[in-house]
Amino acid sequence: MFKPLPVAIGLRYLRAKRRNGFISFISMASILGIALGVTVLITTLAVMSGFQKEIRDRLLQMSAHATVSADGEPMTNWQHAVDVAMKDPRVAGAAPYIEIQGMLAGTRVQGAIVQGVDPAQEPKVSVLGEKMKKGSLDSLKPGEFNILLGKELALWLGVDVGDNVVATLAEIQGTPVGAMARTKRFKVSGIFEAGSNEVDRGVAFVNMSDLERVLRVDGVTGVRLKMHDMDQAYTVARDLAVNLNGYYRVSDWTQENANLYHSLKMEKTVMGILLSLIIAMGAFNLVSSQVMLVTDKQADIAILRTLGLTPGGVMQVFMVQGTLIGVFGTIAGVIGGITLTLNLERILGLIESVFSIKLLPEDVYYITGLPTDMQTSDIVVITVIALLMSFAATLYPAWRAARTQPAEALRYE
Repeated sequence: MFKPLPVAIGLRYLRAKRRNGFISFISMASILGIALGVTVLITTLAVMSGFQKEIRDRLLQMSAHATVSADGEPMTNWQHAVDVAMKDPRVAGAAPYIEIQGMLAGTRVQGAIVQGVDPAQEPKVSVLGEKMKKGSLDSLKPGEFNILLGKELALWLGVDVGDNVVATLAEIQGTPVGAMARTKRFKVSGIFEAGSNEVDRGVAFVNMSDLERVLRVDGVTGVRLKMHDMDQAYTVARDLAVNLNGYYRVSDWTQENANLYHSLKMEKTVMGILLSLIIAMGAFNLVSSQVMLVTDKQADIAILRTLGLTPGGVMQVFMVQGTLIGVFGTIAGVIGGITLTLNLERILGLIESVFSIKLLPEDVYYITGLPTDMQTSDIVVITVIALLMSFAATLYPAWRAARTQPAEALRYE
């Protein structure tokens, strides 16, 4: 099959046995270096994406994708807001809520967010009912002033199902002796475990009507929304606020947990940049091997020049040869990275069994496995970076080969 002359010669140089075996060794080291860098980068970013997805899912399973509130004022038309939201095909569920800061007192005191929910509608926006370890969501019956605590919060307060806790809420009431915070005794009717320390230790749930009575308000804080596509959360919530014809505050899950998600994204970006240096090391090895190859092939280059091959053609010969090394290393790295990522749990289990250790003990970490989320976009970006580095590594050796003077190269041949 016809091939351009520079491509044909470059492929022949790639296959031919060289007189200097050390050059072949450096070329193989270049391939392995690039392959190792690509493999490690794909696997590491997949693990970081997996942890990011796991943390996000654990937080969002107990909270809404978006909220629409009356900006500090009770929302009295919440039922209308729920009805309007459920007419939107992008909305999977909607439920009202009341939220206020408070101090809970058992044997010890702990600050927490007290949320008033409707047990009948709460399953539409969260999985609170599925996370109950003791008791049930249905125990939040109106007028009984029951409360659900997270596992960590209950342990800290030193209470269990059937015990009482005193909630001091961040709401001031006037009394004959002056202004005082509103307090109410609640009975612990259930304990849940969401798998997130922020929720398990910082949130308590009561019946919405009970909290309305304690706060003496007629209305709710807002409406929580769950989307079929969480990336559309802000857009859908904003549309709902516009349809309600009033002044409402709209927030979504990216705003509520902005610091966490920005830090996770930054960590992934920084880790990707640092691990890209492994690919760069392979590219530097490629530069070394190509420079040595150019030196070894001085006579061949001179003969090709005397036969009419232009300096540009000489550059193309060595660029083809070097680029193919980068391509082979990148392909091997992509295959290795995907294979390693898919079998990471088995490898982790094997390491734990061989060395009799627990890398992620359950009593220390909420996430005990090693979650992975291999994203096609990450693989594509890594592949492009590796190929660009490999191509850039061929430019100097190829330029040096093109400057070879035939007479000087053949003087001592």
